Amino acid sequence: MGTQNGDIDYRIIRLLQKNGRIPNTEIAKKLGISEATVRNRMQALIGEERIQVLAVVNPLKLKSGILGNLRVKANRQQLEKVGNELSKLDELWYIAQLAGTADFDAEYYVSAQHEFGALVDKINQIEGIISTETSLLVRFIKYGGAPAFPEKGENN
Repeated sequence: MGTQNGDIDYRIIRLLQKNGRIPNTEIAKKLGISEATVRNRMQALIGEERIQVLAVVNPLKLKSGILGNLRVKANRQQLEKVGNELSKLDELWYIAQLAGTADFDAEYYVSAQHEFGALVDKINQIEGIISTETSLLVRFIKYGGAPAFPEKGENN
């Protein structure tokens, strides 16, 4: 990707992080580029899987369900298999492989206590899992829906 496209992409992403529903015409106007350029760059960003444009639900505002986090320690020789099995569980909406005391971090959403118990049972049945640690979310201290793409010059 050329520097010019990289700068345009960066600026498009920053605007989308502030408002994921901003129209291409408004992005074009704010950036001083054509709407066709915005459309082409958006197609490239999405097609290359560099971004996703989607709705992020705040489960605490839905006033139902259980949201939480779990950490999984797995057999080192079975990390890929464990990751693949975890990814099959619909209740887990985020899964990351880690370096540190835990091998995986995941966030879950279930609608009732019995579903939470069933999820824990499913996870503990996955071959290669050594241990799990679960937490229930009490409240968000900071909730942004996605990692922030830093402003140019930040942390550089």
